[in-house]
Amino acid sequence: MYLARAIHFDESDMNVFHKPARTGEWAISGGFEFSNWSDGDLVGKARQAFANGWLGIETFGRVTFVAVTKVEPTEYQALLEHLANHFVEVYGAPSKEAGLTVAQEEIQHMADLCDDHDPNTVLTVLRELSDVGVKEQFRFIEASAADLDQLAIHGSLDE
Repeated sequence: MYLARAIHFDESDMNVFHKPARTGEWAISGGFEFSNWSDGDLVGKARQAFANGWLGIETFGRVTFVAVTKVEPTEYQALLEHLANHFVEVYGAPSKEAGLTVAQEEIQHMADLCDDHDPNTVLTVLRELSDVGVKEQFRFIEASAADLDQLAIHGSLDE
């Protein structure tokens, strides 16, 4: 099974999100955080998180880019547990079992997004408010096969 990890190409996420996700942490869409938002909530860093932030499952910070990566069964189970606890503690899920049900749905949604893509495919999200709630669009940027000559430094150590 594939999920996605937070990646950073530069330091911009540190400046545009109230709480940036940590590089390498597992991430999901996290659009549920905005289910009760209106246009009045879309200001400053909150607007940026809404518009294109993935939700890190470990820190619950936001990140602009994620990359498809294989997840091990033990990691998957730990993510479910952590996210379920978050639903109980932050969103008032009535029980751990109820939190697990929602966590499973959220993580499965991310797995469904990732399953048709090769490892290292970069994903972005774009959200907007519509008459029926939050609308999400996803973009996939396939990893290109880079020629070794593009990455290697040529020369001699004898010089």
